[in-house]
Amino acid sequence: MANDAVAGDTLRVAPAQPGATGDPVRGVLSALTQDLVTGIDEVLAAFLANEVDSLTEIDAAMGGFAAAARDCVLAGGKRIRPTFAYWGWRAVVGGDERLPSVLPALAALELLHTFALVHDDVMDASDTRRGLPTAHRAAAARHRAAGHTGDPERYGEAVAVLIGDLCVVWADRLMAHATVPPTRLLDVRRCYDQMRVETVAGQFLDVLGEHDAAGWTVDRALRVARYKTASYTVQRPLLFGAHLAGADADSPLIAAYTRYGLAVGEAFQLRDDLLGVYGDPVTTGKPAGDDLRTGKPTVLLMLARQLAGPAQRRALERAGSVTGAREVSLLADLVRETGAVARVERMISDRVADGLAALDTPAIDGTARSALTALATAATARWA
Repeated sequence: MANDAVAGDTLRVAPAQPGATGDPVRGVLSALTQDLVTGIDEVLAAFLANEVDSLTEIDAAMGGFAAAARDCVLAGGKRIRPTFAYWGWRAVVGGDERLPSVLPALAALELLHTFALVHDDVMDASDTRRGLPTAHRAAAARHRAAGHTGDPERYGEAVAVLIGDLCVVWADRLMAHATVPPTRLLDVRRCYDQMRVETVAGQFLDVLGEHDAAGWTVDRALRVARYKTASYTVQRPLLFGAHLAGADADSPLIAAYTRYGLAVGEAFQLRDDLLGVYGDPVTTGKPAGDDLRTGKPTVLLMLARQLAGPAQRRALERAGSVTGAREVSLLADLVRETGAVARVERMISDRVADGLAALDTPAIDGTARSALTALATAATARWA
């Protein structure tokens, strides 16, 4: 369980430090809620240790499988969803409520996040995540090392799907450890279930877009950002936390969180689109240019096609067929030349401004407002 510092309202709010090195999101989140992040990691580690032991009793191979799932959960990450959920909770209860009662529910969001990442990596055929081999690539490598029969890639994908499925079950199981009234837990579950449904909806639209480029638009790309990322990264975690605290569904706080979460969540995904093309793999932990190699119809690529001249548009049709690093680099330069990068940067700024304007309500106390302001900036100005 989390250390005693998490029990009271000792979580610190501090601005990002200019010139700081490393991942700015992790840095700001640590400055905001260092004890919270530590508490989340400790809850996850203790819970997963018990789960791995339990599955090992079924079969030694199951122990290895469960350990691989555990490692996916504990392999770093910003813990941004539990952090947004914490501030959703904190703004309702104030500074006197003890955090450990809801810490398992906050940590459960990290298990849901792992489910989404592992499945997303299979669908995108990604090689790395957080600087390490993705779950399906790691499982395929273990298949080869063991000398098993059959297709190692197919085996790796099957194992990764099961890892994601297990994380969903683990999330439900861990959430049940939260100490909240049963009637309140029903409201929390409704919010949580809606978050999961919207995540699947966004993921389906993301997959569909890669196979229906002719029918895709900037508006549909934004819809993917709204449901695949904004909902389960910012908006729903905030509402999840507020429901954990017993917030009234019709309260001004819920309205403010809904507006803020949608705006900042979309900005988060738009930044991700830019990082997917221009980010440094050493920092992001993911290869640069994958979206251009696959032709994924992100807002960035759709805007580039919309803004491009005839010759540029013909060149952009190569997205989805380029393979070499040089080709990807030239295509990335072309996207920038169309003005799409500048347009996306403005879209990010506009959404952050709208999200911060939503916080201008007496329903949100000064401490929570400061934290959410810093989080909005960190999450959308990041480079990882």
